[in-house]
Amino acid sequence: MSEVKRERPQFYYTTAPLPCPYVPGRVERKIVTEITGSDADHLHDRLSRAGFRRSHNIAYAPVCPACRACVPIRVDANGFVPDRSLRKIWKQNSSIEGFEVPARATQEQYGLFQRYQHARHTQGDMAAMSFYDYRAMIEDTPIDTFVIEFRDGEDQLVGACLTDRMNDGFSAVYSFFSPELARQSLGNHAIMWLIAHAREVGLPYVYLGYWVQESRKMAYKTRFQPAEVLLGGQWRLYDAETTEVGLGLETVR
Repeated sequence: MSEVKRERPQFYYTTAPLPCPYVPGRVERKIVTEITGSDADHLHDRLSRAGFRRSHNIAYAPVCPACRACVPIRVDANGFVPDRSLRKIWKQNSSIEGFEVPARATQEQYGLFQRYQHARHTQGDMAAMSFYDYRAMIEDTPIDTFVIEFRDGEDQLVGACLTDRMNDGFSAVYSFFSPELARQSLGNHAIMWLIAHAREVGLPYVYLGYWVQESRKMAYKTRFQPAEVLLGGQWRLYDAETTEVGLGLETVR
């Protein structure tokens, strides 16, 4: 039997620091590597467990000077127990069904994506994305990727979540939903759907990207308990009383 040789990924720093999108007054810098080749899925799994995120065929992680605020976080799908507010959200959206579909961009998805961006992120770069940009975001993937489409009782598309499948869970890459239904918390509903789906297929985790203690828009990620955070190269149980977590200090109790 011949041995399959795995090439080591090459890592590069982004060209220059940019303004941090999460904490005002700070700058961000990333380290990136290409996900490519026949071993792409395995490489992506390894990088995700090490705290990297995927965009197109690139994996990236923050390496910001004098800042470790971005903390990778994942949900223990088997242990997850929704609190009262999450149970209310699930019940409120009981008529909405999720469907796993191939990672293929559609005009219907793009129309919803545009409405979401113009309502929630008018000043962001994604608000100016053309259909071809959107299609690249969805389809330019070297690994096992799919889209969860959320539809109401009239079969109208009300939300979507681009998701990567890993050997130990799902990674929520990007989600968007109908801005007219903002009060229904469809973003939280999508995460609970992924958790339930992970349980159904026997996968232990749902990866939610980075949690930043100082960013209010990241606060929702710690609602899904039990959760684990990556500190000092180890995944550890998140403790709500540990104030140092958001700074990346290794003091989880």
